[in-house]
Amino acid sequence: MTSTDDRFPPDAAALLALAADDLVRLAADRAHGWLRRRACVEALAGRVADRHLPALLPLLHDPAETTELRIALLALLGDRAELLPWLQHPDRDGEAFGLREACLAARGVLGDRTATAGLAVLAAEPWQRFRLLGEAGLDALVGRHGLPAVLADLGEARPEDRLARDRLRHLAGQDVTASLGDPDRPVAHQAHLLAADPDRLRAYLAGQPPVEAALWALCALHRLTGDAAEPHAWYRRLGRPRVEVPGLSEEVRRAIVHAYAPRCERGTDPRWRTEALFTDPPEPVDTERRLRLATEALSSAGIDFDPPQSAHEDNGVGEGSYHVLHLAGDSLFISTLGPFAGGPPDDSPVRAALERAGFRWIDAPAGSAVVTGLCVYYFGDREPLNVNTLLFYWQD
Repeated sequence: MTSTDDRFPPDAAALLALAADDLVRLAADRAHGWLRRRACVEALAGRVADRHLPALLPLLHDPAETTELRIALLALLGDRAELLPWLQHPDRDGEAFGLREACLAARGVLGDRTATAGLAVLAAEPWQRFRLLGEAGLDALVGRHGLPAVLADLGEARPEDRLARDRLRHLAGQDVTASLGDPDRPVAHQAHLLAADPDRLRAYLAGQPPVEAALWALCALHRLTGDAAEPHAWYRRLGRPRVEVPGLSEEVRRAIVHAYAPRCERGTDPRWRTEALFTDPPEPVDTERRLRLATEALSSAGIDFDPPQSAHEDNGVGEGSYHVLHLAGDSLFISTLGPFAGGPPDDSPVRAALERAGFRWIDAPAGSAVVTGLCVYYFGDREPLNVNTLLFYWQD
């Protein structure tokens, strides 16, 4: 531990062999990089004595200290009651991203019921890192004060409160089937994931709930039974409800729904989810053949191009749903979801060449159509995207 070089990971096993006093000294020594200092803090788990606090607490309290180190220190020391006044101070709301959430979770661990509302918001986060912090804080509150007290603190007004209430009630063995009809889709989405009794779902469907609630129940029934026949029969009885999108062709629609609805975000309209479950997917795409057709079409039209690259190769990172062929001053995109191409201007000879080869050209009007209600993760956002982005999708 004499090097300040953070390019190499610290030896966790060697750190565990060090005495706690030595780890505290190294963690407090700013001559070492923060990665190594954090590793020392983590190696102290279960070995902190009162005599170590004068060296560790100032590091936690210091706003100039590295955030990641302070988060590790809070994980190490956050169950100590003497920290509660500091955690409750309004200045904690202004802490760096990640630390303020960890402070809120620590308040829950220490039994601070004034943190309940904030923990519910944290537990509703789509980011798993923060959601787990919020859930852990709420679970700790239930462990200290009991479920009725925490439910009373939560109320039912906010969607975040209802999400938290349902999860806690489910953990206590209570039924949350009624939340399939919640007007907030993330709440209904969670309820369908918590459903565990097919017979209860059948009884719920027999009561003719609103369409969206019925569709959530069908998704849950399909998951629980592993049999599409029964929920499919209910789906037909409901009239095969779906989201209509002006300008979206059936061929493009089928490619998009089967590519994205199975992994869509929780705010998605359940009509997309059931359409993916109960309609036939498109034929598998022969990517090599598709690219060969495209290159042959361009060559026949006398259009110069660079060799095709995947979205990953072209961007140097990430994954996507297309290959790209760089042309003179332009780029042609070939989707991996079906016979779809686009990129150059709609009046380009590239379009004519690709259409002669059997591709469907995604022109400006078709590409700009937003697939309403289908929420897809895209660079931190979880909102509906347009056809062009979905067919030619790339994510770092």
